[in-house]
Amino acid sequence: MVQQHRIYILQFRKGEQEQEVSCKVSPPKGGAGRRVMYYYHDYGGGGGGAKNGKTGQPRAFSMRRFFGLLLLSFVSVGTLFVAPVSFFSFVHSDEGGAAVATVAKGTTMAAAPCSGMRDDSLCCDRTSTRADICFARGDLRMHSASASFQLVSSGNVTAAAGKEGEEERIRPYTRKWEANVMATIDEVRLRRVSAGDAPRCDVVHDVPAVLFSTGGYTGNVYHEFNDGILPLFVTSNHFRRRVVFVILEYHDWWMTKYGDVVSRLSAFPPIDFTADRRVHCFPEVIAGLRIHGELTVDPEKTPEGKSIRHFRTLLDDAYRGRIQYLERLERRAARKRRATAAKSTSIALPIAPPTKHASPDRPRLVIVSRTGSRVIENEADVAALAADVGFDVRVIRPERTTELCKIYRELNASDAMVGVHGAAMTHFLFMRPGKVFIQVVPLGTDWAAETVSYTHLDVYKRQPLESSLSREYPTGDPVLTDPAGVGKRGWDVTKKVYLDRQNVRLDLARFREELVKAHRYLVAGRRRRRQRESHQ
Repeated sequence: MVQQHRIYILQFRKGEQEQEVSCKVSPPKGGAGRRVMYYYHDYGGGGGGAKNGKTGQPRAFSMRRFFGLLLLSFVSVGTLFVAPVSFFSFVHSDEGGAAVATVAKGTTMAAAPCSGMRDDSLCCDRTSTRADICFARGDLRMHSASASFQLVSSGNVTAAAGKEGEEERIRPYTRKWEANVMATIDEVRLRRVSAGDAPRCDVVHDVPAVLFSTGGYTGNVYHEFNDGILPLFVTSNHFRRRVVFVILEYHDWWMTKYGDVVSRLSAFPPIDFTADRRVHCFPEVIAGLRIHGELTVDPEKTPEGKSIRHFRTLLDDAYRGRIQYLERLERRAARKRRATAAKSTSIALPIAPPTKHASPDRPRLVIVSRTGSRVIENEADVAALAADVGFDVRVIRPERTTELCKIYRELNASDAMVGVHGAAMTHFLFMRPGKVFIQVVPLGTDWAAETVSYTHLDVYKRQPLESSLSREYPTGDPVLTDPAGVGKRGWDVTKKVYLDRQNVRLDLARFREELVKAHRYLVAGRRRRRQRESHQ
């Protein structure tokens, strides 16, 4: 059996009592920098290690066994039969109609900015309105003390001083057009130095580095995916995990939350740019991330034609081991309950009795419940209505501390999802392609109906009387009759009035029509799949 491992950095939160977790601490090089604690959580067998690059001195951990297991698992699915993709196959533009190097299709279009780079060079593509991205190739040395990556010139630095782009500066975050938030992102320099001025390498890597920030709007799940995780996939997936992530404004909780996903994009522990004062040396560096749009992966703009479906497959791979582990814990707990019940002389009631309409043949619908604002006030009635239409209904209430894998597990198994517009709706990415996502759009937030989705998307726009604002403002008030006009007063007004102070009470007769359409779509899809299977 192939062993599966996950790597978490610091603050690993043990959610179950029966987990087996081992811990090792790597001492900082030369007494400088922060200690980094690696938790190796083994879901299926013996121990393993991790190796990040090559050092001049023996390292605390070895990744030979771990990499060997990974390679074996990769061979089993044939990924190693594809030739490695060069770092520079990714150098192309984000903008529509611009040049794209499409390796998978074997076609090459007009040259994009930085596409003609050679060794011992650096270049920045600033043509996108969403994000800048810089590239460097040669002898690159991370020097966090000066907030820089230094390109050691292979020739005379005086002669190189006149070269265009000798020093470039970048704030590696994907909201370039928002000056206020970009001002909070740390700036990093990529600059050329002579060999005599270059710091000595403490850690030598033979794979590229990707530099990005987890600052900005990080803390909001929508922005964590839209501004971070999806662009990270777009930028690094073609490296097939042979890449090191260097993180600005590193957060331990972010690695705890997204460690499973990050480990599917990189085989190496990430580097905290600010805290790790060792000099890490790389052959190539990408500073910044590509972003294609809101929750979008455009296959025409990725090196291998990858789409949002490929990202969905990556999520499957990332969470599979943890889900299997949770299922084993649940089976073990169920056996204990049965054993306890068998010893009892009293009549034992079921721990979790099935719902009235529960059936494996009924499509599963998940209602993502909110607290605070934009609550469905008649949520219980909506759940009962959905059950009456023909769904097996689940209600989930994600908290900030809810393990992401558990939300993924629930939505991955669902056929339909219902929720009011908000950051939590980002979890529709966890649904399988072809399923149904019904987004309830509150008054004054019609722009939310433009959500990009690879699911079957229905948008339920409420009538003014379905909004709690109808009980707060008099009939005819612009808040009720002209939300677009009110929105022109600015984002702060929109947020205060329509996002922070509004709940909804759905018209059950109108909403029933949406549920019936969704149910028919899903049942017809099941019928077609069964017919195809019967003819095979």
